[in-house]
Amino acid sequence: MERDNETNVSEFLLLGLPIRPQQQVLFYFLFLSMYLTTLFGNLLIILLIRLDSCLHTPMYFLLSHLAFTDLCFSSVTTPKMLVNMQTGSQTISYNGCISQMYFFIFLTDLDSFLLTAMAYDHYVAICHPLHYTTVMSKELCILLVLGSWILSCAHSLTHILPLALLSFCADNTIAHYFCDLAALLKLSCSDISLNELLIFTVGVAIIIVPFTCVLVSYIRILATVLKIPSAKRIFKALSTCGSHLSVVSYYGTILGQYFFPSSSNSNIKDIIFSMMYTVVTPMLNPFIYSLRNRDINGALKKVLMRRIPV
Repeated sequence: MERDNETNVSEFLLLGLPIRPQQQVLFYFLFLSMYLTTLFGNLLIILLIRLDSCLHTPMYFLLSHLAFTDLCFSSVTTPKMLVNMQTGSQTISYNGCISQMYFFIFLTDLDSFLLTAMAYDHYVAICHPLHYTTVMSKELCILLVLGSWILSCAHSLTHILPLALLSFCADNTIAHYFCDLAALLKLSCSDISLNELLIFTVGVAIIIVPFTCVLVSYIRILATVLKIPSAKRIFKALSTCGSHLSVVSYYGTILGQYFFPSSSNSNIKDIIFSMMYTVVTPMLNPFIYSLRNRDINGALKKVLMRRIPV
């Protein structure tokens, strides 16, 4: 094959999680249950927002796109990891590896941009409530989502296209449970200076800019909330923003991988960081953002009442 001759590698070997063979079954069912919870929780949010006209607002419009992104994001890495754990096969084709990496970067960025858009929505709702309906128009919401998709796609291609030009010789073992960009670059026998430059410039900027916007938005929200005389309203606003900021903390795990990469002899830290934002965060998002929400709970009760005759 032409691709094989160019890269000298037609497939890669994923070492997977650093767990003992006797623990495989336990971890398999643990991650399977987490993945199914992620699918069910995010699909439930999308369905409820779709069915209940009361949830057709800017906040829930953005939330439905975040739920869809989390659903897809978790599906990029977890099913392959589960199949490998069940079958004992650790191989992934060259094309499969590049495709997985493209969607991983794309959906990571999309999740980040949508969280930023939601932070802006909260900022307008709390700091400028009288102008909320004017500012957060349907056109702006569509533009925010569309812009997030375009920027995410462009950034992902920025890494994938130079990567496709690299040659991979001899060693094809990836010390990870999915095709991680940094781990794959270590296997290349080509000059990777351009790839590393893109990671530490464009890549870091894509993380730092949204993180800064989210942080500034919630600082402004906090400053506004503390001026509210009602203690009940302060508690409600702070609890909502606090729960959202707990999800945004996944920025820290990504930044940790950029600025504090593991040594070639130990990648356990990278795997733990990756598990946090590929498995744990998509599973927690439905609970943190929605299932504790009064509007979502109300919509769920309406749907159940329609389906269950009294």
